[in-house]
Amino acid sequence: MAEFTMELNDEQKEVRDWLHGFAADVIRPAAAEWDEREETPWPVIQEAAKVGIYSLDFYAQQYFDPTGLGIPMAMEELFWGDAGIALSIVGTGLAAVGVLANGTEEQIGTWIPQMYGDASDVKVAAFCSSEPDAGSDVASMRTRAVYDEAKDEWVLNGTKTWATNGGIANVHVVVAVVDAELGSKGHASFIIPPNTPGLSQGQKFKKHGIRASHTAEVILDNVRVPGSCLLGGKEKLDARLARAREKAKKGGERVKNAAMATFEASRPAVGAMAVGTARAAYEVALDYARTREQFGRPIIDNQGVAFQLADMRTSIDAARLLVWRASWMAINGKPFTAAEGSMSKLFASETAKKVTAQAVQILGGNGYTREYPVERMHRDSAIYTIFEGTSEIQRLVIARTLAGMPIR
Repeated sequence: MAEFTMELNDEQKEVRDWLHGFAADVIRPAAAEWDEREETPWPVIQEAAKVGIYSLDFYAQQYFDPTGLGIPMAMEELFWGDAGIALSIVGTGLAAVGVLANGTEEQIGTWIPQMYGDASDVKVAAFCSSEPDAGSDVASMRTRAVYDEAKDEWVLNGTKTWATNGGIANVHVVVAVVDAELGSKGHASFIIPPNTPGLSQGQKFKKHGIRASHTAEVILDNVRVPGSCLLGGKEKLDARLARAREKAKKGGERVKNAAMATFEASRPAVGAMAVGTARAAYEVALDYARTREQFGRPIIDNQGVAFQLADMRTSIDAARLLVWRASWMAINGKPFTAAEGSMSKLFASETAKKVTAQAVQILGGNGYTREYPVERMHRDSAIYTIFEGTSEIQRLVIARTLAGMPIR
């Protein structure tokens, strides 16, 4: 087990500096344009693929870093560049992780390469879980998957929403209900191959922030996929459902929700995204305060501004430490006995909203215009308190964990 440390090793520093350079030289110069266009920044994703950032190999290397700091470090640097473009680059990773976590070796080898494509023909993937009436309340999911034994096919019907890359993805990973009586324990995940009849893009959302990231509904109308597209296979699913039914008979409905537990483990990465955005806004505000003069002196000489910057930096560092702690605990198999994953996401998300708002205030009228990036950063920051579980859900998870109650 790797010891917890606040110091990156030489290899991690090299990767961090490489990512920072890409964020500064490629992502930032393109950020304002793609925010205005509200389109997927394919040229930037292609550049990321050319240098190896947009690839399963890079993501896996960071994910399996024994210190646990690979992913949060990478997320912070990319989102320091721009949240919308960064989400377009890392969004495929959520679908890939879904396959890695639940798929067979054959499924992993078949589908993950198709999610990324290559530098000459980049592809993206989408993970589809949320629904119009089932966001944080995963037990209310309505998308159904019914097994057609005669044809060894699954038939999926329903509507997914808030899907990053939804509808434009080469490969979709869809969570659906296979046994409604078991609630969230009766869910399974399915691969929807490219060009499968019945899958279509619904509404594309025009968002407040992260506008360079494509977000849309995914409509499933009698979508038929081979039995081999059930992640993990039917034998594994049948065994899991049988165990869930047996537990339900014995009062097992109070067993911790597996989906919520998965979100808990992934939340530090979202926290790291928020840290990157907050840090970017803080740096712009700090530089501005040092150079902007009013009443014959830099505005940083005024306590009203200086104290804000002090609070901003303190909150950012505290958020990063919570993210790093949770990430280290996760990779080393330490249980989140106090919902440390949700703590990190909650604090970092709230910090990003507060810090970006303070940055706008420090820049004054300039901060309110699109001539300066803090306006965009402030809009982008709002998503962190919403996706991957709202701040209210994080507080609920933390409170229920501290009380020794099941997360459901």
